[in-house]
Amino acid sequence: MNYTPSTSTQSALTPLHQPSRRTIRLIMEYDGSGFDGWQIQAHGRTVQGETARALESLFQEPITPISSGRTDAGTHALGQVVHFHTHSLYPTQRIQRALNGILPSDIAIHQVTEAPSDFHARYSALSKRYRYRICTIKSAIERHHVWSFYHCLDLHVLMAATRFLPGNHNFSAFCKQDPLPASFTCHIIDASWARQGDELVFEIEANRFLRHMVRILVGTLSEIGRGRQNPDYLAYLLRGRPRLDAGPTAPAQGLCLLWVNY
Repeated sequence: MNYTPSTSTQSALTPLHQPSRRTIRLIMEYDGSGFDGWQIQAHGRTVQGETARALESLFQEPITPISSGRTDAGTHALGQVVHFHTHSLYPTQRIQRALNGILPSDIAIHQVTEAPSDFHARYSALSKRYRYRICTIKSAIERHHVWSFYHCLDLHVLMAATRFLPGNHNFSAFCKQDPLPASFTCHIIDASWARQGDELVFEIEANRFLRHMVRILVGTLSEIGRGRQNPDYLAYLLRGRPRLDAGPTAPAQGLCLLWVNY
């Protein structure tokens, strides 16, 4: 005998739809250790790819999640913001519960809310804040979340160099050169260093970030903190110097997107 689901059973299994399109905003956390970055690629596991598969499984329609910005392979997020569009009538609480049940253990959805129709996770953002952690001892548990750096770094020298960061500057020395951005100018709202146990923690907030910008800043500051350059060297680099004049690119695993401001 063929089984035909009742109307109530069908409505429980099939998303309800309405003509108007909803904009849904997610706040998500992920451990970047097992990902080749945010953006979907031809090969490799990505945060966007896993999120898109979960959304399509839930809503039974193709959905492309858009984030506030791409994170590199190995980079983490505590407060990444993502938006997507759907015609589903599912309430936001149900969406959050369902997505957390579908997504892998290294992605968590902390909040799901309705957003205005013109909201865009990237273009509506006013600022973002990142944290970079440097651990001065070997750590087995934290090895995927810190830069294990065994050279002596002078915190006072790091702070002296960092005082040049707030304001508008040309960050051409602190940007991956392929592809080149339309503009190298960024406005730094705040930047600071702090010691937390065996870690040195750098936090920075800006209206926009260039690709690899925070990691190159940290790599350059590590050279200054070791005494290889004077703190004033950072001010010199912020006058639009070429990438080759700056320091190395710090490893991705020490970097975490803390939050996005709208």
